[in-house]
Amino acid sequence: MMHRSFLIRAALGALAGLGLSRAQPAAAQTGAPAPQTPQPTGQGQTMKRFLVHVHTGPQDPTRAALAFLVAATALRQGHAVDLFLAGEGVLLLTQEALAGVEGRGTGRLGAHAEAIVAGGGRFYLSGMSARARGLGEELLAGRPAEFAMPEVLVRLAAAADVVLSY
Repeated sequence: MMHRSFLIRAALGALAGLGLSRAQPAAAQTGAPAPQTPQPTGQGQTMKRFLVHVHTGPQDPTRAALAFLVAATALRQGHAVDLFLAGEGVLLLTQEALAGVEGRGTGRLGAHAEAIVAGGGRFYLSGMSARARGLGEELLAGRPAEFAMPEVLVRLAAAADVVLSY
């Protein structure tokens, strides 16, 4: 059975493909940078803004690595990508996960994370999820990353052309 929100997103995506679109509300004042406007990729296509919402942690290495692989692939294709890590997903930026998580057929998490950073992707981590798991600022060190509240997730989802959830 398909979820209603999936059907609504699919219908809105179809309308956008026909040149019809819903009006986007102004970005909320959350302290997070506003998403960039999609630009042409140089191949006649418009760059899309992707939001990859990751709530799966190291306990499911294939799904976790797949989320990062898809984000890195979108970046290589010229799209803008934001990742929002919540729940167990915040554990994916720990040194242990980056060094040890490898999915079956989806590659090494650490390699994908490096490609995301090199490609200009940005990480948003649920501050509440991180605190609940005893994690702090060490997750952000040296990365284009910040702690964010649910309001940021909602803003990123509203501004995205494509939302994927893992």
